[in-house]
Amino acid sequence: MNTYEIVKDTIHGRRSVRNYDERPVTTEDIQELIDCARYAPSDTNSQTWEFIAILNADLIRTIEELTWEKLHERAAQAEVQGLTREARMLLKSFGPYATAFAGAPALLICLATPYQSKFREKIFDPIQLAPESVWQEEGIKSSCLAVQNVMLAAHARGLATCPMTGPVLLAEEAIKELLHIESDRTINMVLALGYAKEQVKKLVRKEVSDILRIIN
Repeated sequence: MNTYEIVKDTIHGRRSVRNYDERPVTTEDIQELIDCARYAPSDTNSQTWEFIAILNADLIRTIEELTWEKLHERAAQAEVQGLTREARMLLKSFGPYATAFAGAPALLICLATPYQSKFREKIFDPIQLAPESVWQEEGIKSSCLAVQNVMLAAHARGLATCPMTGPVLLAEEAIKELLHIESDRTINMVLALGYAKEQVKKLVRKEVSDILRIIN
């Protein structure tokens, strides 16, 4: 296969995997993946990404417990509001989906760092081009590109991943406190990492014609 075919095969072959076997992920694996992450494009080469790799099973379980704790808190709030059905669905349906990282041998905490650049310092901030929330979004956007590099590199290396935002939506502050993450960092997502226990089927995708408009 030529280079394009290899890249396309890697992209098409990647799956979000939620069941992992017991084979460990090595420090070398992590370092190789992050080496690929750092070559992602970013706004004005700001490189607004950092990663925390957790290989400790007890710590991964603690993050799972924090997520479940927040799930139960939100379910209790829903119950008080009379949303009993929604509360049950939150725990029964969304709960296992949001904590499927628990069985992975490794967990990457994907962070977005504050967006800083010469343009922001010399132009954007003096003219108040955009509020702080926009610059936070700029950091997250670039971080997402780096995470995609990690997922594709992992698949090419024989590893499986699953990006999850559930733990962030529910327990970002608790996770930041647990891992001593600086307050100006945003947890973009968590990424389960390991070896797939079973093959995951290819999901139906929208046709190219449904998502593309070409203007000549």
